[in-house]
Amino acid sequence: MKRMLDNILEKVLIALMAIMTLNVLWQVFSRYVLNAPSSFTDELARYLLIWIGMLGAAYATGKRMHLAISLIPSKWMNLYRERILGKIAAFLVGLFALLVLVIGGGRLVYLTYYLEQKSPALEISLAYIYMVLPISGVLIIIYSISHFKNVVSHTEYSIK
Repeated sequence: MKRMLDNILEKVLIALMAIMTLNVLWQVFSRYVLNAPSSFTDELARYLLIWIGMLGAAYATGKRMHLAISLIPSKWMNLYRERILGKIAAFLVGLFALLVLVIGGGRLVYLTYYLEQKSPALEISLAYIYMVLPISGVLIIIYSISHFKNVVSHTEYSIK
């Protein structure tokens, strides 16, 4: 399941990056060649960057490519301690994703939908923009559970 999720997320991120690249190229072309800058491209690029950043964070969590800072010197770590720290790290990442991204992001989505807030240029509901918060939170939780299970089954042990 993790491999399938990685594959889908890769394709979505590639598509979003392609759309953003075309969007920015159109903005530059319309501004400097046509002398008539497009009104929506700046806002669309901003919203695509939010989606790419949040989904990219979930993808990096799944691939275990996120930033890891070694606070405990390796001479103090043995395999048993490293596995315990791996479990704690996976749990804390999942808990953060649940509390901040899923619950907090879900509340933000609900509030912007309820208040009918719309973006200025595109005239779309900001709830669609903020929807990436709970989506990426759920993905991070799935990846954290996978990592936790791998640490428990001894297929992974690193806290990285």
